[in-house]
Amino acid sequence: MNRSTELDPRSMTSEPTNSAGKEKREAASELSSPSLHSTDSGFFERGIKTMLSIRKSKRSLNKEKEKEGTGTWKGKRLSLLISKSYENETTICNGVQEVSEKIEAEPIQGKPLSVMEINELIQKRQLLEAFASIKYLEDETITERDAEKYKDNPQEFVRKSKDVDLLYNSITNVIQAIVVGTLESPTVEDTMLTSLVTLIDCEEAAHPNTGNAGGPGSDLLGMPRKWKEVWREAVNESARKRVLRVPMALKEEDSSWLKLHLCFLQKHLSEDLLKIKLSVKKCYPEEYQVCDMYVEAFHKAIASHLQDLSQRPLEFNELYTLLNWVANTYCSELFLGNPDLKPEVKTENLSLLLAPAVWDKLKNDYITSAKGKIKSYFGNILRLEVTEKWEKEVHPEVKENLYQSSLSLDIQTIIGEHMKISRAISRSLETKMLELCLEELREFIPRFEEEFVMWSTARDSPIFAPYFVTYINNFHDLLSGLEAMFKVNTEELQKILAALTRNFTSIFLNELRKKAQPLLKKILTKDWILSIERPDSLASAVSQFSEHLQHMREPLGQELLRDIHKYVVREYITLVIRPRWKMNRETRQRVSNKMNQEARIIHNMLIDQGSDADWLVPAIHHIANIIGEKKKDKIKEYVKDLCQDYPDIRKEHFMAILALRGLGRTRRMAIFRQGYHVPESPDGAEGSTLFAEIDVPVITSCF
Repeated sequence: MNRSTELDPRSMTSEPTNSAGKEKREAASELSSPSLHSTDSGFFERGIKTMLSIRKSKRSLNKEKEKEGTGTWKGKRLSLLISKSYENETTICNGVQEVSEKIEAEPIQGKPLSVMEINELIQKRQLLEAFASIKYLEDETITERDAEKYKDNPQEFVRKSKDVDLLYNSITNVIQAIVVGTLESPTVEDTMLTSLVTLIDCEEAAHPNTGNAGGPGSDLLGMPRKWKEVWREAVNESARKRVLRVPMALKEEDSSWLKLHLCFLQKHLSEDLLKIKLSVKKCYPEEYQVCDMYVEAFHKAIASHLQDLSQRPLEFNELYTLLNWVANTYCSELFLGNPDLKPEVKTENLSLLLAPAVWDKLKNDYITSAKGKIKSYFGNILRLEVTEKWEKEVHPEVKENLYQSSLSLDIQTIIGEHMKISRAISRSLETKMLELCLEELREFIPRFEEEFVMWSTARDSPIFAPYFVTYINNFHDLLSGLEAMFKVNTEELQKILAALTRNFTSIFLNELRKKAQPLLKKILTKDWILSIERPDSLASAVSQFSEHLQHMREPLGQELLRDIHKYVVREYITLVIRPRWKMNRETRQRVSNKMNQEARIIHNMLIDQGSDADWLVPAIHHIANIIGEKKKDKIKEYVKDLCQDYPDIRKEHFMAILALRGLGRTRRMAIFRQGYHVPESPDGAEGSTLFAEIDVPVITSCF
């Protein structure tokens, strides 16, 4: 900051009118001018004397640095302080010694620079020359104070003290500007930075922290200016400004604004760090640890910037971009870990880029945002099933003889991808993401079921049965896939899928009944007896559903096919033994033949499709044989066979079957007593349940 406007104009020295005076003033204002001569260099000699005393103090504090005085780097620094313009072009050390001897031998005749002239040197960034003049002015003021020169004029002392302070502050501002501007310029000004280091070292030597200031208004007089701390703060400010200047588009202009911004941040700051490594570092001595200082400064600046970004209302993709960049990009070879920056740029000692509270907040926001995202993904899956498959009646694919769709794979892919990207950030985030996905899946399955039921109820679609089988397969695959891939406890999901399977199966069987019942009701009607109805009509209607169970995953497909087989036989018998008119011999024979024919077609079809309920095959045949048998004694044998195969048959069932045969009550009772026998060891649990589920009709008097 330019403080020249605050400098007291009374500190300015009147400009000499003769040429000799002008030469002296020029010599004083240009510390290293090659035109200096001993006869008109009084002020220059004072400055040199001051700097020599500073250097002497510096050497007495650090003997090791005295050994470096003739080295390349130290010589470079001194060459900025003391010009090599002496006539004999002696070495820097010799030149200093010669001037020192001349100062001791001759009185100081030059006139010191005014405050305004010193300020002009500062603005021209001739900082070493300006510092020599300020230090002279400071020492002079302290000497005069100690001699009680200002006893009667304390305001004058305050004025001069303030001038010294303002001049030092002006140098402070320039130091900050130089450091902040180091990375702004396309090239690094080596000389300027080296001179800056010399200035900082000289100030430290000139102002040992002795606490020798005193008197009103002189608190800072003779006190350390801590320019190395100013330099550190300027490095931090430089990093902060560089970070804030990285381009960042508006969210409304580009949905990928954050990703682009972080890419720009990597690119620009990587270039800055490379510049520091290759060009800036060599301008400073080792103890400055320039690379470490800049890396730490950029680290803090980026951390502050990211914390500001985290306060914005970020969406799911933006939260992931930020989390992933912090976790996987920041210290990787894409940025701080770039091999080109090694070994100067170190990342192992850096603090956390984001505070734990900020990091946890971002992860929680990410999971909260992911909830809506996962719900949306699952919703899209359902929408595509409806619009691309159900409405267009696209038949499902068959793979390894099983109906398949992409439903299970799509769901597992969504879960797997979100777990994968979350795992890359942290294991805890992966666990939370899995929990979230399973929670959303538990809500999605009933929603899917409801949509499928609504669709199947609203229309009679030929693809209902195939997709019923497909989804049973898919949800089974989903369950086993989650267990295998993600090692999750699926107990809750198993309950939900079991309920879905029951509901879907109930719908499936209801749809089957809708197709089969009209045909079953025609049994023993005149049209049925006269064979107007095709003998395979019932089998064809049932097959529209049962044939698809061949492509259902076991054991459910086998169980359901068995249930269909049992349903058809049970309903068939129920309708056969329902009381009707009395049939003559010819009609009974026709009915018997028709029943045997239909039974063979139904049984052969279901067995071919994979039913293992062959125990159901004799049921209709036994009844058909009883109805069509001419010899009454032979009927007893069929009754025994029926009892043997189906031990759950009751007396009422026999009475109804024998009544259908046209036998009177007395004859029916006699045959029943002779032929009815319950085996001690029934052949199978399944056989014992057929007639138990058949309601016994009331036999009218016509029989």
